[in-house]
Amino acid sequence: MCDWKPEKMVEAHGRTIVREFPEGGIVINQVMGPIVLLLLFSLYSCTPQLPSEQSRAEQEAAKEIAKQRRNLVEQLKWQGIASLTVLDALLKVPRHKFVPQSYRHLAYQNQPLPIGQDQTISQPFIVGYMTQAAEVAPGERVLEIGTGSGYQAAVLAELAKQVYTIEIIPELAEGARNLLHELDYKNVEVKTGNGYEGWQEHAPFDAIVVTAAPDHVPPKLVEQLAVNGKMVIPVGSAFQEMVIITRNKAGVVELRTIPVRFVPMTGKPKP
Repeated sequence: MCDWKPEKMVEAHGRTIVREFPEGGIVINQVMGPIVLLLLFSLYSCTPQLPSEQSRAEQEAAKEIAKQRRNLVEQLKWQGIASLTVLDALLKVPRHKFVPQSYRHLAYQNQPLPIGQDQTISQPFIVGYMTQAAEVAPGERVLEIGTGSGYQAAVLAELAKQVYTIEIIPELAEGARNLLHELDYKNVEVKTGNGYEGWQEHAPFDAIVVTAAPDHVPPKLVEQLAVNGKMVIPVGSAFQEMVIITRNKAGVVELRTIPVRFVPMTGKPKP
């Protein structure tokens, strides 16, 4: 830390070398001029980095992150994520905020990443795929099972009127709740609870997105799905498939699509 500053009058070998006027002007004695310049240079060199320089560095870092996110979204487009609203949501959500600091350099790679508690943040392609399959429209209410770090909930929140998300691990639920609040997602409500039970008081839901794999589709989630609503859920244990369930007035229609690998859904009720 440097706190040197010239006094009103500085003496050197009996000679006045600097005189500072109240208005801020400085007069330098010609004889002692080089010494004064050296002193002034020392003062300047220990000045901390200016805010404008810090801001410039932050701006460059933000530009690089935005570039990486755009490149990722372009990759997802080539892989089959065609919905413009979903692609736009993925562009808006800062995935690097939802991964631990030690993994942030990988945030915009198309891969899952650890988030602690033996859980992961899903691969961006899978997030885009599930969001696209759910066909979330403005004004709709969505239930998510398996909040994790909150990334999928944030993507859904860019599309839906309201997102309700349930996480069974208290530490993850609290972390996601705080982060979503920090990022100003006012339309997301996080609950610590058992996803097998759903969230009856807010049902029915226009879409349900499940980010952990049960060995069968939980009946209570089907009951809480609105007519014409869609549920996107990975199902299976050793072998898992993505299942898209559409509820109509006559019942439900299941469509099994791609093979996937998710963490198991915990909290299964005992028979």
